[in-house]
Amino acid sequence: MASDGSSNSSSIPDRQQIARQRLRIIAGHLQKPLDPSDGDISARECSAPDKQPGDTTTKSVPRRRQEVMKWNGWGYSDSRFHFNKKGQAEFTGKRYKLSGMIMPSLKEWFEGTFGANVQHKSFASAVPSPGAVKPPALNQAFVEGVQSTGVPFSSDAEDRVFRGHGHCLHEIFALREGRVGRVPDMVVWPNCHDDVVKIVELACKHNVCLIPYGGGTSVSSALECPLEETRSIVSLDTSQMNRILWIDEKNLTAHVEAGIVGQDLERLLGESGYCTGHEPDSMEFSSLGGWVATRASGMKKNIYGNIEDLLVHVRMVTPKGVMEKSCLVPRMSCGPDIHHFILGSEGTAWVCFSECVRLGSVCVCVLARPNVSRFKVLNSCLETEATGGCVPVRVPPCEGCWTDL
Repeated sequence: MASDGSSNSSSIPDRQQIARQRLRIIAGHLQKPLDPSDGDISARECSAPDKQPGDTTTKSVPRRRQEVMKWNGWGYSDSRFHFNKKGQAEFTGKRYKLSGMIMPSLKEWFEGTFGANVQHKSFASAVPSPGAVKPPALNQAFVEGVQSTGVPFSSDAEDRVFRGHGHCLHEIFALREGRVGRVPDMVVWPNCHDDVVKIVELACKHNVCLIPYGGGTSVSSALECPLEETRSIVSLDTSQMNRILWIDEKNLTAHVEAGIVGQDLERLLGESGYCTGHEPDSMEFSSLGGWVATRASGMKKNIYGNIEDLLVHVRMVTPKGVMEKSCLVPRMSCGPDIHHFILGSEGTAWVCFSECVRLGSVCVCVLARPNVSRFKVLNSCLETEATGGCVPVRVPPCEGCWTDL
């Protein structure tokens, strides 16, 4: 008994030391590393080459988005359905395989299926003039601070209106009817994580509201500015942070800036034979940071998983500093997983500026044109495959079906 007692007493300091070590590990998730060499991501930050003026080779969305995109609808300004003089539907523009295609039966199908009359027209309001938008309530001290950092910014009415809404139906209809409510007072375009840190610090110092803006495809009203907010509201547009900083081909991971949109991310990864496999309906314009902030799901989740399955590491700026996990691993057994606080947060407490995500190989696509009349047979076939462990990546509509309309 005496020997057991001495053993227990001598093990108490060991247990305390182990407990302190575990607490240090947990705290490491919530503190900015003192030494940049402590983490793999910190050691490689800002390693991508600087952007050159006028460089548009790595992005599909320019800073002034209204120059190529609809300000009161979805997609590019030059891409829309149009009925020609013969009553045949055409899709304008040159961006898509569908562009320039004539669909002679679309009108008949549309009217027969939905009971709608394509002759009925409701014209959208023109782009609001600067006088139709309330003047910005600028915080002059914050503006001067941003000027000193060299971060681009604007208080132009068009820039502000474009970032004052997402793509909920009520938001789009309000714009088409010319109803412009409260919009951001200023837009800033950080170029890298250091710019984000400076902007957040200035916002905290001068009591300014920040709304992170990625692709603008939100359908949760997260981009609407509160009417009762009296402080200056600043839209933090991440579109210029759109680079792949590195690809680790051994561990199949990539470190990517949060502002890159889905079409650019997949195109750039595809040049090296990789992909994320994450394809939400909005992937053409939604951003990587937006996927994390909304806990997004994609059409290929059966194989690649949702965004929470792809996310390995994330760096974010909070009013208390930079927050990230202390090491670059998919999961840790000790302490809470901060990713659960970040995913789905809608930018309410932090700004994500870079993520490390898992990669997959580009899939071989087999295109089949099913007979619609035998849909039940096809559905039964898919159910059998799924229960047998052979899960299809996705079953998209057949591209050739457009020619039938």
